[in-house]
Amino acid sequence: MPKNKIKFLAYYLPQYHPIPENDEWWGKGFTEWTNVTKAKPLFKGHNQPILPADLGFYDLRIPEVQEQQARLAKEYGLDGFVYYQYWFGDNKMLLEKPAEAMLLNKNIDLPYCFCWANETWKGIWHGLDNPSVLIEQTYNGKEGYQIYFDYLLPFFKDERYITIDNKPMFHVYRFDDIPNIEEFINVFNELAIANGFSGIYFVATIASENVLKNNHIYGKIGDEVFQKMRYKNGFLFHDVRYLGWLERKIKVAFGFTTVIGKRLKPIIIDYSKAVSRINVTFPNQKYIPCVFPNWDNSARSGKKSLIFINSNPESWKKHLQKAVDELLKNPKNPQIIMIKSWNEWAEGNHLEPDLKFGFKWLEVLKNVKNNILQN
Repeated sequence: MPKNKIKFLAYYLPQYHPIPENDEWWGKGFTEWTNVTKAKPLFKGHNQPILPADLGFYDLRIPEVQEQQARLAKEYGLDGFVYYQYWFGDNKMLLEKPAEAMLLNKNIDLPYCFCWANETWKGIWHGLDNPSVLIEQTYNGKEGYQIYFDYLLPFFKDERYITIDNKPMFHVYRFDDIPNIEEFINVFNELAIANGFSGIYFVATIASENVLKNNHIYGKIGDEVFQKMRYKNGFLFHDVRYLGWLERKIKVAFGFTTVIGKRLKPIIIDYSKAVSRINVTFPNQKYIPCVFPNWDNSARSGKKSLIFINSNPESWKKHLQKAVDELLKNPKNPQIIMIKSWNEWAEGNHLEPDLKFGFKWLEVLKNVKNNILQN
């Protein structure tokens, strides 16, 4: 595949509109902005609150917001969004309205696909000691997967939906949590073929090397079924389920002597040192590298957070360029780079303009992509 065919995709969080469930759990009118605006510095020099610039504290119920986001993303070289999708089984979904509105609004002129964020929601996500279940992820077997596919089909048929080799791209966040995963894969593939596609282009997010060694999964699925996405050599920051494993990695890599489960202070890591240790080489499996410009989830998790200090556009450029260079050396791998993420503001993880750096996160992406096209 030619160099100029490298695609840059970014994860997109739809939690910027109130829903009844969040009203019940967190208070009337809760959105991602609720935590963002309450953030405070936890130590000297800590850059909090991290606040949006040009797009402001937007509400995804307003159609023009997604139109603005799409125009901005295209202007700075992003090739598409990967919308997080929350389907919990039993035909229960949350935060689905922005994607549904996008499907009907052709002014949102940007390719997209979905990532099924298949996990149980717990109170601990927001820094609480209470690990109670808010809504449980369930799996309903063949019948449930058929219902889910039928919901997805209008999106798959949308001309903007990202396909590879006539296969709609579909990310699965916790593929190893799906019981009888072969059934899930077979149902989706069979229904896709019955509707004129050549199957589904699955992408499995990989959180640790242990998942790669899980032969009872990969031995049955095979490399040709799931395209694996390599997350930062095991540094997974999306979810506290992997926090204990993450902390052990940090202790080894950065010399921490103790990490307490109910810790009273955040874990603080220098961004440049962290990304310099990220392995972006490709073993004998197909990988899509995943990069991140910044990370500070103290707005959501308070003193239990993970904070990358000294993240800035210059270090972000080095991180992104490293992934590009390695990808170009491996033309047999999918020529895609995932960016985490477009707008996870409560995790200090975004490309959208902020008050401190403005458009510089996006300018890095645009410059790196332009260099690929010119060389």
